[in-house]
Amino acid sequence: MLPPELPPLPALTRAEAAFIDSYLEVVDLLGRINPAHGRDTYTALRAAQALVGRAVAVRDALTLMHGRGETRVCAPTLTRALRVLDGERRTGRLTVPPQTTP
Repeated sequence: MLPPELPPLPALTRAEAAFIDSYLEVVDLLGRINPAHGRDTYTALRAAQALVGRAVAVRDALTLMHGRGETRVCAPTLTRALRVLDGERRTGRLTVPPQTTP
């Protein structure tokens, strides 16, 4: 049996797609750095080292958008793209898990 088909990505400019992709890469790296979900220092260290480059990619995508006159972020469209790309699960690793009662 095949898994359910994902909805299509909304139409994005190349800069918007680069922005979303880079943003989610930053989210994934921050999830690996999060001490509430971490397992070892080496994984967190490697993620922290990679974070700088991915943050630059986010900046570059936003700079390109701004330079092209895209002064507003179309939040509903980008939110749909984030949902299709599993953004809700990926950002879940950024939070502190709820406290369990003893």
